[in-house]
Amino acid sequence: MIEQAEAHLRQWGRDKDIIKLDASTATVAEAAAALKVEPARIAKSISLKAAGKGALLILSAGDMKLDNRKFKDRFGFKARMLSTEEALTATGHAVGGVCPFGIPVGVDVYLDISMRRFQTVFPACGSSNSAIELTMNELEEYSGSKGWVDVCKEINA
Repeated sequence: MIEQAEAHLRQWGRDKDIIKLDASTATVAEAAAALKVEPARIAKSISLKAAGKGALLILSAGDMKLDNRKFKDRFGFKARMLSTEEALTATGHAVGGVCPFGIPVGVDVYLDISMRRFQTVFPACGSSNSAIELTMNELEEYSGSKGWVDVCKEINA
């Protein structure tokens, strides 16, 4: 929910910087078109089941996808995507607006190194028509990230 993301980003005075659009930002392609940026600069949130209970989020560049081998090597278990219902329950955000802002305690966030090639990226802000432009340092701080990981590969690879 965008209200949760706004409340979270208010800690840094960034709630007013959320970009609210008439167009959908639910997919990488839609977000890139609406924001007039290359798809790779969309920071997509991949919501996964954590080992045991709960969820974890991996944020990656929009032109990347999860590499199952790299994920298992890094985290020690097989990557399993959350269903639409599980994503909403675990993160408080519906698919298309899942973001690392205003999520429940216990949902770990990791940032994929694929985003480091950009000065700024555009993660969602809790709705299917919102985003915010952040630097890597801002994204790391505001997301409460557990760190940078290398668990993705190019979509066409």
